[in-house]
Amino acid sequence: MATKKHSDPRVAMLAGAIAGGIEATVTWPSEFVKTQLQLQGRAGQPILYKGPIDCVKQTVRANGFIGLYRGLPALLVGSVPKAGIRFGAFNWFSSKLRDENGKMSAGRNFAAGMATGVIEAVTVVTPMETLKVKLINANKGFARGTADVIRVEGLGGIYKGLPATIGRQASNQGIRFFTFNEYKRVVMERTQSKTLHPMYALGGGMLAGVCSVLGNNPIDVIKTRTQGLEAHKYSSTWDCVTKTYRAEGALAFYKGALSRMARVVPGQGIVFASYETCQRFVAKALGLPDV
Repeated sequence: MATKKHSDPRVAMLAGAIAGGIEATVTWPSEFVKTQLQLQGRAGQPILYKGPIDCVKQTVRANGFIGLYRGLPALLVGSVPKAGIRFGAFNWFSSKLRDENGKMSAGRNFAAGMATGVIEAVTVVTPMETLKVKLINANKGFARGTADVIRVEGLGGIYKGLPATIGRQASNQGIRFFTFNEYKRVVMERTQSKTLHPMYALGGGMLAGVCSVLGNNPIDVIKTRTQGLEAHKYSSTWDCVTKTYRAEGALAFYKGALSRMARVVPGQGIVFASYETCQRFVAKALGLPDV
């Protein structure tokens, strides 16, 4: 997205998939810590960690450094197709929403981003995120943990929290694509360049990450709780909202925000910058002209 988008959808999907794998691997420890902090403090449960640093120390002490990567296989299985679907879908929606001059307004970018978020939430994010939370909470491997979830809860068990996930992904991608593309437009106008330097792409992705965390952390907290092992305590997404507020107050909706920021901000910088580099290599590998 830092350069002119390639017209062949295969480029967007393949480059996005590769970029998603890179981003997930680099940033997983922060996601692990964020999830642990969000799951603690529920009604009747003790507070195990004083904060992100304490969570890291206790995890490494108990399970070694590799403990910070527990649950990564489940995320990778979802992250690769998720990012491919995300960039491919955004390009497709953008092609349908462009005006008669082929341009995208800020509102159209936001709409295309939200539609993209809905698609990725339904197709891959909900089942993968549900498994991620359950496996971290149960301290089980990917294959065994997945089999246990399906045996106990059925296939419907991996679609717990779908409404909250749709809300999170739609707002996430709406905010991110809106922010990044507006940033890109301003920078390219000021630099009088036809392309965006990778370092600018990194900065734009990081800015998009900041805005998305500030905008939808409450949705992320609810999504995590409705997909955890104690999801049965909540009859619906709204029931989770009301019970969380009554038991823990408004600040509960921003639990894990700092840890999430630590992952999302550099993560979005990495994924946008990686996408641009991968896009050129993918186009070349497919024998297509560069963009």
